[in-house]
Amino acid sequence: MPIAGFSTPVLVPTAVGAGAVVLLLGLVNMMRGGSPNRSQKLMRLRVLLQFVAIVVIMITIWAMGK
Repeated sequence: MPIAGFSTPVLVPTAVGAGAVVLLLGLVNMMRGGSPNRSQKLMRLRVLLQFVAIVVIMITIWAMGK
């Protein structure tokens, strides 16, 4: 069901998956003893992507109620 030009079945899992991928990249970097600076940047990106995922999910829930 398209919502405002977006395909919800694709958008929500993509947003959640992006956050999970960045989380795994950050954890792998820390476990390998990589740059702490890179780990910090990845964790900040993860927080941003989680926020985006929450916004996408909330918009989807709102649109499904209309």
